[in-house]
Amino acid sequence: MVRKLREQHGWSQDQLARFAGLSLRTIQRVEAGNRASLETLKALASVFETDISRLTEEITVIDKESEDWQSEPWIVRMLMWGVDTRSRELIAIEYFAILVGITTWFLFDRPHISTPLAFLCAYALTKLTAYIEKRGYW
Repeated sequence: MVRKLREQHGWSQDQLARFAGLSLRTIQRVEAGNRASLETLKALASVFETDISRLTEEITVIDKESEDWQSEPWIVRMLMWGVDTRSRELIAIEYFAILVGITTWFLFDRPHISTPLAFLCAYALTKLTAYIEKRGYW
């Protein structure tokens, strides 16, 4: 989140470090996802004029208007329809797997078909999550 806020302000890492009274290396570590001390978070929150809780949020929003996203295969974009944050995507995986399990239970009335199918869907969607992460969309 720190990187996102810094880029929104149009600041370099060095500028942010000076504004917050921190070292450049500290800013680099925080943006790389390493834990930050309470003092560091307070300094950054003050510079960005925001709450500490906002700084510790995970960057989760997918920019679906970007050229990179638009160049993804249609199947990836379709599977991510309605999903814009990582937490929402994880919930969607769970609900989809449950829905598939329940639906196949009623359609086939055989748990030896519905249970593996639900697990297969959950596995496929977690692979999709890994793909999205690898591509750097969140």
